[in-house]
Amino acid sequence: MAPKASDRASGAAKQSRRAAIVIAGTMLGWMLVQQIGAQYNWPLKYTLLVDLFALAGFIWALAVVFQIWRARRAESRD
Repeated sequence: MAPKASDRASGAAKQSRRAAIVIAGTMLGWMLVQQIGAQYNWPLKYTLLVDLFALAGFIWALAVVFQIWRARRAESRD
């Protein structure tokens, strides 16, 4: 049996919320760690590592948003 439209909408809303939290948390965390790194004169290799983690978070969130977009687009065609 196929999932109901309300179940799919609820799932999409949860995914959207999760992606938004990841985007906001990644940005705030990145800014905080950059500030702390500047205050304590961390070597650049550590700030680069934080940059790569932030980039991974943003790429993950972009992939989730793309999946949501594709699912809603497919749903509207049905």
